[in-house]
Amino acid sequence: MPHATQHADAADDVVAGLDTVLRGGPFHVALRAAIAARGLPLQRVQHHLSRHGVKVGVTSLSYWQQGARRPQRPESLRAVRALEEILHLPDESLIRLLADSEGRDTEPPGRPASRSYRSLLEAGDALERLHAELECPPDDGLHTLGHHERVRIGGRRELLGRESQHIVRAHRDGVDRFVAVHHGDPGCAPERMIVHALENCRAGRIRRHDDTGVLVAELLFDTRLRAGDTFLFRYAVEDGTAGASREYVRGFGAAGGQYALQIRFDGSALPLRCHRFTQHSPAAPRGGRQELPLSDHHRSVHLVEPRVRSGMVGIGWEWE
Repeated sequence: MPHATQHADAADDVVAGLDTVLRGGPFHVALRAAIAARGLPLQRVQHHLSRHGVKVGVTSLSYWQQGARRPQRPESLRAVRALEEILHLPDESLIRLLADSEGRDTEPPGRPASRSYRSLLEAGDALERLHAELECPPDDGLHTLGHHERVRIGGRRELLGRESQHIVRAHRDGVDRFVAVHHGDPGCAPERMIVHALENCRAGRIRRHDDTGVLVAELLFDTRLRAGDTFLFRYAVEDGTAGASREYVRGFGAAGGQYALQIRFDGSALPLRCHRFTQHSPAAPRGGRQELPLSDHHRSVHLVEPRVRSGMVGIGWEWE
């Protein structure tokens, strides 16, 4: 049976090649190899994705496996996870390659790495679970008019804590709370973090996820808002539970009003340089990079976004 043996040998070669590329990547090569190993045309892959409740066009799938584009939006990232199941791949195999390529593409040599793509995804999953525990509706009924954050970095280069002031407008009747989110640095201890309700609110239920460093806190207003009412409240989170901090990032699910972020450093631990950046999603390359001068008097840097868009904005810094 020489002909059948040749086919078997070829199949073994495909599987071996797939195992190799799943270990080393890059993402688009691994995806192309996995689809080839299963012998599925892209139309069938699209059909299987739709059965998983994920809509992705054949053109997008083609671009992904060519390396012309890569998954970035939340729906696309759900598709990647579904592809791992459809193509009979190990869990996190494609997601990990996507994260690895993100790190290579966006971090110049010698620059400290930012939060990994995988850690952001895991934090997002944890956040969904914690929101579910607090029975948070998808729409909290509030539109942010202004948000000012002050972040303190301590003498051990750690994220000591932050203070947030929000100005919001209700777009439905009966809104009486806000759920705040704090994502500590790698190695933090959420059980040691403390939430302080500072103005026009009081702390309600608090939930923590130790593995990802995510904390969510319910802030109860002193009144029930009616549609069109504006409201100002202020709270703080004490942290200081992790090692050296290298960036602070704020994510926005939807467009909003003004956002201001100020990072203040301890005088005994000043960074070499600071920069601002933006990012459309955890999988997207970072852009909008701009160096920020460190104020000699206040030992701080800041950014102001007149009107935020969906995505992420933050400040990063480098230590000596």
